Amino acid sequence: MNRHDGSDIDPADQWVLDPETGSYRLRLDSDAPPAPTVPRQGGRRTRREEQPPVPAPGGRRRAGAPVSRKARRSTKRKVLVWTAGTLGFLLLAGSTGAYFLYRHLDGNIATVDVGTAGSKNATSKDAVNILVIGTDSRQGLGAKYGDAGSVGHADTTILFHVAKDRSNATAMSIPRDMVTGIPDCPTKQKDGSVKTIPGTPQARFSPRFNESLGQAGRDPGCTMRTVTEITGVPVDHFVLVNFEAVKTLSTAVGGVPVCLTHPIKDTTSKGEGSHLDLSEGPHKVQGEQALAFVRTRHSLKNGSDLDRIDLQKQFLGSMIRQMKSGDTLTDPRKLFRLANAATKSLTVDTGIGGVAKLTELAKDLSRVDPAHITFTTLPVKDNPAEGTQHATVVVDDTRAPALFKAIKNDVSLTKTKKKPASADTKLRGAKADPSQVRVLVYNGGGPQGAARTTLEWLQNTKGVTHSTNGGNAPKGKQDRTTLTYGPDQADQARALAAMMGLPSGALHPAADDAGPGADMTLTLGGDFRGAGKPLADPDAVPDDIPQSHADKKECVG
Repeated sequence: MNRHDGSDIDPADQWVLDPETGSYRLRLDSDAPPAPTVPRQGGRRTRREEQPPVPAPGGRRRAGAPVSRKARRSTKRKVLVWTAGTLGFLLLAGSTGAYFLYRHLDGNIATVDVGTAGSKNATSKDAVNILVIGTDSRQGLGAKYGDAGSVGHADTTILFHVAKDRSNATAMSIPRDMVTGIPDCPTKQKDGSVKTIPGTPQARFSPRFNESLGQAGRDPGCTMRTVTEITGVPVDHFVLVNFEAVKTLSTAVGGVPVCLTHPIKDTTSKGEGSHLDLSEGPHKVQGEQALAFVRTRHSLKNGSDLDRIDLQKQFLGSMIRQMKSGDTLTDPRKLFRLANAATKSLTVDTGIGGVAKLTELAKDLSRVDPAHITFTTLPVKDNPAEGTQHATVVVDDTRAPALFKAIKNDVSLTKTKKKPASADTKLRGAKADPSQVRVLVYNGGGPQGAARTTLEWLQNTKGVTHSTNGGNAPKGKQDRTTLTYGPDQADQARALAAMMGLPSGALHPAADDAGPGADMTLTLGGDFRGAGKPLADPDAVPDDIPQSHADKKECVG
């Protein structure tokens, strides 16, 4: 690791436990080497001696009392976890195929003002969407990786969605070679002015998604806007990582365990290939080898970016397990190295720029259990315009919308807990006779004439004679079909839901009784496909979406 004073002493080794106070402090022996500088908010660097000692949480130990080895270990663990905000960060994250939740050393952090695309506060009571972008920029890296000086592309991109209640998260990889349109993009210039980079409409073979960054002066905000246009999901923040991030972070945690089902030997010409050479079975990769692992694709089964994404998912999940287990977050040496490596390799939007904001974000998002983090890939298909070449892909319009909708509507791909009993009881219990069901039917986004055809179906085939056509919904179009009713109409609602195949999520009981002779309100939304055709449960996990999870160890290749 880089040392501020150039000595052979690791600065993390200078933190010691004071048995008299139960606090961690710097070793201040007269013969000890100078302490490293630590960046503070605003970029000013100060010496560690200026930092106050860290108090031990949970009260003080009586002065002079002996400290047992077990108690010392316990205190050490508590203190280091508690002081992670000042020493470094809480990492749960990604680089070039991985994502990171972190606390940073402020002076290392680079930021980009992407305007309204990244204007959201660091923390929120809503769901949070963070775009992690791995760039293949070679600037400052020489000719080692080919194309020296290249400004790079969005080489690897993951949309990381964290649920509103922080019970789960979804990490969706976006293929770099996907043909898609790129929207107009306002970018902040060095002189403070704003220049709009013209968008590029989708054609048969171009542009590719990776061109949303770097090309024509596009900044990460352009990639954020492109993702929103493709998915309909608003992106709150971005994290940009480079080649060095994978090398330094994998080394900082002592290597990342991976496993291959087949050997990989990449012999592609220098610069273009990764030169990865690994046998079948388990390995631990770090540094250059870790970078080669997440970069390789020419030596994989189909030689494609989609195959590479599978390797990157494994690397990501393993990185998370590595940092959430063992002593990664409770060893001062590892914690310092991890924090230093992470912050020197990342660029973020101004909305989360700075140690205070990133610490808030880390505390908030670290509540997600790795067992409830699901990795998936944006559903794509071979580009039909290419025939048998298969160099690019396009969005699969039959499968992708379900995944986009799940993310946008904060639906978990991981079943973290059972639905509240109140949701299930909406459909349980006695059902009214069809002749007693009273309903007003509106078309709020269904096919043309849906209210009329549904009314005829209810009256002629189901015996719901007290049904009325309300025409177009007064509040306009809506995505989902809804049935609103009073508590005294619950038996009618259950009867109508059974007839039409409405899921419990479509039923919306009002607070007050409707009263005798009142109508329920059925509004046919964009999900309505015809009378008698059951609706998909809006809270159901989309079918046919490949998934893997951060807590699972598996071999790929």
